[in-house]
Amino acid sequence: MLQNLFVKNLALIDETEVEFGPGLNILTGETGAGKSLLLGSVNLALGGKYSADMLRSGAKSGLVELTFTIEDERIRRQLEQLDLFPEDGCLTLSRRLMEGRSVSRINGETVSARVLRDAAGMLIDIHGQHENQTLLHRKNHLALLDLYVKEETAPLRKEMAEKFRAYQELCRKKEGSALDDESRRKEAALAEFEVKEILEAELVPGEDEELEELYRRMTESRKVTESVAETYQYTGEDAGGSASDFLSRAIRSMQDAAEFDDAGSRLYDQLVEIDSLLNDFNRELSEYAKSFEFSEEEFRDTEDRLNLINHLKAKYGKTISEIQAYCEEKQQRLSELEDYDAFMRELDSRIEEALQKVEETAEKLHRVREEAAEVFAAEIQKQMTELNFLDARLEIRISDAGHYSANGKDDAEFYFSANPGEPMKPLGSVASGGELSRVMLAVKTVLADEEDTPTLIFDEIDTGISGITAGKVGEKLRLIGKSRQVICITHLPQIAAAADSHFLIEKETDGKSVKTDITLLDEEASVRELARMLGGANVTDRILESAGEMKELAKRET
Repeated sequence: MLQNLFVKNLALIDETEVEFGPGLNILTGETGAGKSLLLGSVNLALGGKYSADMLRSGAKSGLVELTFTIEDERIRRQLEQLDLFPEDGCLTLSRRLMEGRSVSRINGETVSARVLRDAAGMLIDIHGQHENQTLLHRKNHLALLDLYVKEETAPLRKEMAEKFRAYQELCRKKEGSALDDESRRKEAALAEFEVKEILEAELVPGEDEELEELYRRMTESRKVTESVAETYQYTGEDAGGSASDFLSRAIRSMQDAAEFDDAGSRLYDQLVEIDSLLNDFNRELSEYAKSFEFSEEEFRDTEDRLNLINHLKAKYGKTISEIQAYCEEKQQRLSELEDYDAFMRELDSRIEEALQKVEETAEKLHRVREEAAEVFAAEIQKQMTELNFLDARLEIRISDAGHYSANGKDDAEFYFSANPGEPMKPLGSVASGGELSRVMLAVKTVLADEEDTPTLIFDEIDTGISGITAGKVGEKLRLIGKSRQVICITHLPQIAAAADSHFLIEKETDGKSVKTDITLLDEEASVRELARMLGGANVTDRILESAGEMKELAKRET
């Protein structure tokens, strides 16, 4: 859930921090206090459009920071696929705003806008009037239906995507294989040449690495040989001045001390052991020196072999394994070209078989969707009735898209009628903003246990409603808040009364500047704010009493 929001130097906000709680978080305040600014701040942190005029007057930079607690293991795994790892169970999304540019970070590390949006999509879902229209746009209707019955559609959609991908690959192969006689002859001739060139090289996996190491030793052998020879001169040559000669002299000189006492004997033994180690070293050094003895013929053969392998790498692959895989691919292609007509007939047969599998899976998916559409629509309509949409009707119509895709062959669209006697029409073309908000809330209520996004934000959910309907909306928001965190901006006391946590957004001025503050209200302060929303400037004892009753009633009803 969204645990913390921090905003600095944004529009009317000097600096403010909000600690949100679980359940239903309500934000209220007078018109112009900056309620919409809060949603704008969240949108900015999630990668929304930014312009320099959003900064607070006189500020050179601003900051919006959101901290989420990650409790869902599925979301944690999805974040890890983006190389994002919660720290102490938290993920912080921030955006530093400067004139003309901005920088996005997650847990302090700079990320691209795409990564920021992908992460945000897993954590938070924002709904205002514009988002309602997007949510209920026709292209999203099928996704909503599939989400409603995801236990059945998810495996079928996965199967459908795999079958359709296999079908597409075969179709692309046929398209790429359609050649006339002259083109086939040219392709076959080139393939034969390439296969012959690779096979004649008799490549062995790993030999390039061995040859490169050998070639390096050969090219550097002169310098290493001189170094080794000089070392041997100092340690092993019997030239009267080597370490070995001096050790031999030392051993002879130490014999008297070795016979004198135990300490002298131990020192003598150590000296003898050093001499033995030095002799072993000299033998290994001699063998090491021999490993750098190469003939001109060996050097030339190694260089020619490496040149051949690098020539093949430049043409057919970066590694010997890739070159050999390319050769196998061309051999297979030659086999296809040798009996081209039979190959194309077989390809047609495979395409027909793949299409049949696509059709079968699409039909299974279609049947599941058709059965679910009626039930889903009925549940949405039930929720709409509870939102005081008493005469509204809603249907989900499944139609043939006219082509197959990774999602099957179906289109889906919500059809809606707000009043008795009115014909059913596409939802997006007939519903008002307020109606869209309530339909969206009904959908969210039905899908409360199916959706995975842990935090939902609602803005302008109360557009075009009042009275009993507003109370019903509050009940639904509180109900959704039982399974996930809900943050709602409202100007209606009936909705605000349902809050688990109630925040007041206020605009303050010192005569020189204006700023917006956000405060968490206790029970008593929440009742006073509800009274203000009910009675405006004239808050009487009776209005306060009504506000208290409204809050108590909201608790009992949910």
